[in-house]
Amino acid sequence: MTALQMNAELFRELSIIAEDETLSARLMKYIRKLTATKKDPTLMTREEFFARVDKAAEGPSHTMLPEENLTAYLKRRGYDL
Repeated sequence: MTALQMNAELFRELSIIAEDETLSARLMKYIRKLTATKKDPTLMTREEFFARVDKAAEGPSHTMLPEENLTAYLKRRGYDL
């Protein structure tokens, strides 16, 4: 089954559900349950974000020279390009 066929079938089924308030409520409950299990691993609180920034600031820093491009910087740092 192609994506286009699956999309068409999905919309046909949704049109049936949309006409029935009970089915719509059940579908919404299921969708909320389904999406609640998929959490974005990149989401973090403001405090977590700034804690990571502070931790990174404590580590070593590296600076590119004003006349240096990225390739020259990486070679100077020991990367084999």
